[in-house]
Amino acid sequence: MSAINETLFSKASAEVIDLHRFFVDWFVAARADKADFSRFERAMGDGFGMVAPDGKVLDRDAVVDHVRSSRASCDDGFTISIEDIRPGWQGADTIVVLYVEAQLRGGKRSRRQSSAVFTTSSSAPNGVQWRHLHETWLQVPES
Repeated sequence: MSAINETLFSKASAEVIDLHRFFVDWFVAARADKADFSRFERAMGDGFGMVAPDGKVLDRDAVVDHVRSSRASCDDGFTISIEDIRPGWQGADTIVVLYVEAQLRGGKRSRRQSSAVFTTSSSAPNGVQWRHLHETWLQVPES
């Protein structure tokens, strides 16, 4: 991997971790007041799209609206951890990053394999914007 791509992977990895920290702050009722929603909006690039773990295809507006409306919807036990983060395909200003997202919500565990496409952007929080996200269940929330 070239030095430029190492830097791009570092930025994208930091973005994955930081955005999921934002989600915990935004979703946990006791912490929601300290979360800056504009951080999330700046990270989602124009034309962003997502394939949710259930196969539903969502555009940027649907994802932003869902996250906005889910503020303070979880108790203090909600956690997200990012595991096995690694680079996929890379170009000069574009990278695919693969990772596993593990959640504990309402006492139920879940895990999803994710692949995300990022492009460089000087206006984004970590210098990269999310362009596409695809999630697949590895472990559906426990019953």
